[in-house]
Amino acid sequence: MSNKKTFEESLAELEKIASKLEGGDLGLDEAIKEFEKGIKLSKECSEKLDEAEKKINILVQGENGELEEENFVAEE
Repeated sequence: MSNKKTFEESLAELEKIASKLEGGDLGLDEAIKEFEKGIKLSKECSEKLDEAEKKINILVQGENGELEEENFVAEE
């Protein structure tokens, strides 16, 4: 079973950490710990967004028979 958080869960936790840090009520050690957690979560969110972007790009065969990358366009 995976303990990985969803993008939305990670983003919500990152927002909570930002609020704590902006509040200015944390001691230096606690602020550093929260900042480190925030950096880790930010990296995880960025990686998840990169993965999503890769999934959205669709490869299609062009007129010349070569594969061309085409961005996903949602139908309305």
